Amino acid sequence: MAFRMIFMGSDPIALPGLEAVVSGRCGEIELVAVYTQPDRPRGRGKKVVPNEIKTWALERDLPVYQPEKMGKAERLEIEAMAVDSILVMAYGHILSQKLIDTPRLGIWNLHTSLLPKYRGASPIQCAVASGDQETGVSLMKLVREMDAGPVLDVEKVGIGESDTALDVESRLADACAPLLVRGLPIAHGGEPELQEQDPAGVSFVRKLGKGDGELDFRAPAKVLARRINGLFPWPSTRANWGEVSIKIGLAGYQNERAEADPGTVLGLEDEGLKVACGDGVVFLKKLQRPGGKMLTAAEFLRGYDLPVGSVFESREMTELVTAEHVKG
Repeated sequence: MAFRMIFMGSDPIALPGLEAVVSGRCGEIELVAVYTQPDRPRGRGKKVVPNEIKTWALERDLPVYQPEKMGKAERLEIEAMAVDSILVMAYGHILSQKLIDTPRLGIWNLHTSLLPKYRGASPIQCAVASGDQETGVSLMKLVREMDAGPVLDVEKVGIGESDTALDVESRLADACAPLLVRGLPIAHGGEPELQEQDPAGVSFVRKLGKGDGELDFRAPAKVLARRINGLFPWPSTRANWGEVSIKIGLAGYQNERAEADPGTVLGLEDEGLKVACGDGVVFLKKLQRPGGKMLTAAEFLRGYDLPVGSVFESREMTELVTAEHVKG
């Protein structure tokens, strides 16, 4: 007899894991419904379109529910489905304790960090921006406290020096499949062995916004390069020159000493646009001016006059990781 499961999620990062579920590789599971965010305006044209999770579900003739919030009516709706478990990943709704207690085998959550590190909304970006060499996906049992549930299993992935958040997100998406193949049969086995999170290792990351894209060239070059790569493609970082805000898409760094003020453009090299920092130099590899396309540094400079000696403004950078949960 197959286990009856609901999936709740709104981000395409979950698709490889969902494919593993419906393929039968995670055991005998019947995916009876998919809950995802309501259709929203997307893209430059702000056209209302379904997200990738909804599209995937409809292509497989799965029932799709898109409530604006998860209230009593939704809980009773789920109770009537008599599911054994619920799988959640990047859903975007807070689930009540009564809902958490509804499925007999619990609610299981996929979170893209090696918990207890980086609980919260932006673990991928912050792992890259922090210079971590490794991250992963954690499969944990859901509790009311954010990302605080005991962990069943993890799947680790590496982070390269030139990886952006987009690169790492792709590998984390693929990592969900083997994690669920191992984990869901155990989760459905009755008494899974869970590992409580170590309170001493807990850190938090919040939802990021455009204000997090400022760059302070007085910081060490490696800090800037990691932040640029970690915040690409969202919310992305920018270098401000006069009234112009130039978006940065990829960066590298060297520890060489620069005899120039932080933010000074030193010239174009094979590695990118060389800019002085408080310690070392950063190479801006991809740049985009307002209304333009993201280009390599050489392509960018062929159509944009940014003379050697120009100075990018340094602006204070926000903290991305905290020891305590900060809403926002």
